[in-house]
Amino acid sequence: MRDLKYILGYLKYFKKDLILAISLIIIETIFELIIPFLMKDIIDEGIHNENMNQILISGGLIIGCALISLVTGHFYAKYNARLVTNFSYALRKDLFQKIQGYSFSNLDHFPTSSLVTRITNDVTIMQNTLVGGIRPLCRSPLMLFMGIGLSFAMAPKIAWIFIAFVPILALILFLIIRKTAPKYSLLQGNIDELNQVVRENVQAIRTVKSYVREEHEMEKFQSANTKVMSTTKNTFKFAQLNQPSFQLVMYAVTVMILGFGSVLVHSNDLKVGSLSALLSYILQVVNSLMMISNVFLLINRSFASSRRLKEVLTEEPTITSLASGLKIIESGTIEFQNVYFKYKESSEEYVLDNINLQIHSGESIGILGGTGSSKSTLVSLILRLYDVTEGKVLIHGQDVKAYDLKALRDSIAIVLQNNVLFSGTIKENLLWGNASATMEEVIEACKIACAEEFIQRLPNGLEYDLGQGGVNVSGGQKQRLCIARALLKRPKVIIFDDSTSACDMETERQILKGIRSLKNVTSIIIGQRITSVMEADRIIILDSGKIVDIGTHNELLQQSEIYKELYQQQLGGACQCHQ
Repeated sequence: MRDLKYILGYLKYFKKDLILAISLIIIETIFELIIPFLMKDIIDEGIHNENMNQILISGGLIIGCALISLVTGHFYAKYNARLVTNFSYALRKDLFQKIQGYSFSNLDHFPTSSLVTRITNDVTIMQNTLVGGIRPLCRSPLMLFMGIGLSFAMAPKIAWIFIAFVPILALILFLIIRKTAPKYSLLQGNIDELNQVVRENVQAIRTVKSYVREEHEMEKFQSANTKVMSTTKNTFKFAQLNQPSFQLVMYAVTVMILGFGSVLVHSNDLKVGSLSALLSYILQVVNSLMMISNVFLLINRSFASSRRLKEVLTEEPTITSLASGLKIIESGTIEFQNVYFKYKESSEEYVLDNINLQIHSGESIGILGGTGSSKSTLVSLILRLYDVTEGKVLIHGQDVKAYDLKALRDSIAIVLQNNVLFSGTIKENLLWGNASATMEEVIEACKIACAEEFIQRLPNGLEYDLGQGGVNVSGGQKQRLCIARALLKRPKVIIFDDSTSACDMETERQILKGIRSLKNVTSIIIGQRITSVMEADRIIILDSGKIVDIGTHNELLQQSEIYKELYQQQLGGACQCHQ
């Protein structure tokens, strides 16, 4: 309940619409409840006594009450729609903004498919709860108590039947909610799993087809889809008992009132008009209880969604920026001081172990190491994608934690092996690096990244549409565009995480030569190929999270067994110093 209260707290930002909507519901309900009372007078005083004036007066009042109910109902719909859409908008906005502020360690808590489900499906469930809940929650209690009160005022001898059946209806509702409550959480989890299967399949559709694994993927989807279907069936087969159960009670009450009422009418203890009005109140009261029961089912389902949404909104980012953080990074000098790192506090072993390293501004550094040697982890600490567990990472002599996070990341460009391009043109993607870049700067960045020559061959050049995720260009072209995008940031430090792997060796050599020619830019190149790093000022050899060797290409050929072995495997022949 606390989770639901937390999420519904967003309604406080739209108090005006909420108050207007509730007020209009109350007015509408009051005038609807007056109509059966006026109908009683038409039958008992007008028709029975052949009093046309009474029929016209009461009829006019009924029409007036109906018109007022119609108008207030219309304006309620308007304000309620505005309230609910604003609520959903604000909730989704805050959820997305919160996710943008997460560090990588926060994102490790939530699968991507789950975050997508929460910001779409779970918010929609909360929206539907408000759409279907505000009106009945305000209208039903008023209709229940006023209906019962007016019934006792007209026919106290049989109005007790209402009271007798209320506990029965409450018991039915309690049993249904008790049975369905745990199933809604399970259902949302199943939807997460289904989204994960769909997302993976769509993203890897080329791999699926190339390995002819469509049938296997269909089986995975079928399994996840069957879980959703099975849980939905089990949940709703109990939830759907709500309406028929309430209708059964309503008809039972109607029959009893007609039976007792006819006896009272024959004995002149009850007028026909009062009995007719009483039957109208039966329908209104039982319908109000039915609406309340439907709202409870909606709220019951919203418990699971509100908990999931609150988890995202209350997750505190593990990496935050100081309000008084330094805004300017003077140079690309980097220093690792006794750095230890592990992804989880509970882990026994460190991923990086006692890293001590100093990189001078403008220096070119190569990093080599086998798979799992923590090369990418090492450079991620520079941008504070993760924070060190022990020790310090310094830039220009200042701890990276002392810098404003935006300023720090703006001064560092990183190009990953698995590059991401967005839907849109080449130019739009390049301007991600610097929205205010001039055309001359864009062209210069493309030249350094060896992207200019293939861009000129494309239809419309820089205005060429890349398609979703850059599907209209090759892997090597993607990498070169991402390098150009990074160069437009004018960074103090540029990091290549195996980001020329899809390029041929000559193109790679030209790109790295262009990068090293940049003045006062520190370049860190992570590579699998010796040719990627051999011309760097220094090369670092990582093994199991430790620096095992460091030196120039020539020095490492003399002193590092790991480097010699890689050199022989990749370039062949006897070890010779690179001149």
